[in-house]
Amino acid sequence: MKIINLAEEHKKLYCMCLEDWSEEMKEAGDHKEKWYNEMKDKGLCVKLAQDDDGKVGGMIQYIPIEQSFVEGKNLYFVLCIWIHGYKKGRGNFQKRGMGKALLKAAVEDAHEKSAKGIAAWGISLPFWMKASWFKKHGFQKVDKHSGQVLIWKPFDDEAVPPKWIKQKKTPEKIPGKVTVTAFLNGWCSAQNIVFERAKRAASEFGDMVVFCEINTSDREVFLEWGISDALFIDNKQVRTGPPPSYNKIRKKIAKRVRKL
Repeated sequence: MKIINLAEEHKKLYCMCLEDWSEEMKEAGDHKEKWYNEMKDKGLCVKLAQDDDGKVGGMIQYIPIEQSFVEGKNLYFVLCIWIHGYKKGRGNFQKRGMGKALLKAAVEDAHEKSAKGIAAWGISLPFWMKASWFKKHGFQKVDKHSGQVLIWKPFDDEAVPPKWIKQKKTPEKIPGKVTVTAFLNGWCSAQNIVFERAKRAASEFGDMVVFCEINTSDREVFLEWGISDALFIDNKQVRTGPPPSYNKIRKKIAKRVRKL
């Protein structure tokens, strides 16, 4: 196994989260590529894990915490670690130590960049980005919000613990219309899929539905709302993890339209 920095030859694969075989991933559009092009000059780091045959099976992306969706200073923040686990495409690379190797490389890189520590987010349930997995590798819990756990590994006593940035306001409902509000950051392909499905579904109802896009890759916009990626139909938030199907989103919009 070898850990490498992202190079141009793997950029397209990275932007599709290693799922270049997936028809669903094509729904995500070019949002991640645009986000990458913007963030690569703001400290974004991407590393890939290759097996002994040179095939990429895992990735990690992390940024200065000041550019993330949590509050902190002089830390790096892990947006995600993803090990390809499907039989389709490049095959299953899980349970080979790639995740551990990627995290170790990121921690060492943050050290070399003179950061005070590194943070990440995890889920308390045994699903993707498990908080318990990070704890096994020396991370400590510092904050929790709606099933999401904020964890970190400080490098020295001067490091200040990070905090969740909480939601500050909710989209307003437009009288006589159904309002579909989609918050889009761009870093997560799954959330990019949700955005594209919601935009397409909203367009089917003509002027009865107003689609509002809020670009939270602009940090000032994110701080105004305290929301990174989310979908609201009128002022009610829709669960987006895992991404709801196009038909499910359309049905939710149609239900609100019938009540106009």
